[in-house]
Amino acid sequence: MRKSHPIRRVVLTTAATVSGVVLLLSLKPATDPGATAAGVVPQRTAGAQESPRGGAATAAGSGTVTGDAAQTQYGAVQVRLTVRNGKIVKAEAVQAPQGGESGRKTALAVPRLNQATVAAGSAAIDSVSGATYTSSGYKQSLQSALDKMKATAGSAQGTGSSQGTGSSQGSGSSAGTGSSSGTGSSQGGGGQSSSGAARVRTVTGGVARTQYGPVQVRITVSDGKIVRAEAVQAPQGGESGRKTALAVPRLNQETVAAGSAAIDSVSGATYTSTGYKQSLQSALDQAGG
Repeated sequence: MRKSHPIRRVVLTTAATVSGVVLLLSLKPATDPGATAAGVVPQRTAGAQESPRGGAATAAGSGTVTGDAAQTQYGAVQVRLTVRNGKIVKAEAVQAPQGGESGRKTALAVPRLNQATVAAGSAAIDSVSGATYTSSGYKQSLQSALDKMKATAGSAQGTGSSQGTGSSQGSGSSAGTGSSSGTGSSQGGGGQSSSGAARVRTVTGGVARTQYGPVQVRITVSDGKIVRAEAVQAPQGGESGRKTALAVPRLNQETVAAGSAAIDSVSGATYTSTGYKQSLQSALDQAGG
């Protein structure tokens, strides 16, 4: 009995060891594929999500567009836009007057203009009181960036159609939005999107001379309706500049609301209001309205 007891222990130990080895061998192949799947699949999933996002953004019109530098009395102003799916998501001034009082006004005006641009999604924003020159230059460069954005979108549409000659005419007329009727000649094969682009025009009225300086109005017309109005020239400096900052934003808003030159003058800025309406009527006459 004493001899058989150790042998029994050896047999039991060996059997347990063999069972353990077999168990480990049977579990190892099942563990490795699980670990591999846990490491690789999330990476592939992430990659699969990023790629479609990038492609869709490009197709819908995304990227960064920098407008032309607008020269003002106190320095250059240049605006850069970040566009996502055809919508402005960020605006910034890459150039603006700096130093002394000009720098102070830039610090006051530019953040407000950036916010207003993103909120409006266009250049139809009000000037910042006390920073008229900077505001005017900002809006000019902003409009330039918007025009480039539209031209890029139009080129993409032209590339999608097979009418190479029609698209070349559209690019040639990019300097003057009013001549975009050339794009209308591609309606036969371009589809409704091309005809829609042809109905948007920017027209600048004649300069109206007032007692305190010239006034000139520019309007953007879409489908025969005024969607934006701005004064590209207006009296500046001292009391005249203060009245301009007071009157022009109101006149711009009333023009868009009325869709005509039948707007009221702003109290306290009669000369500026009169010149504004004269130039506005000139722009409407050119637009056929």
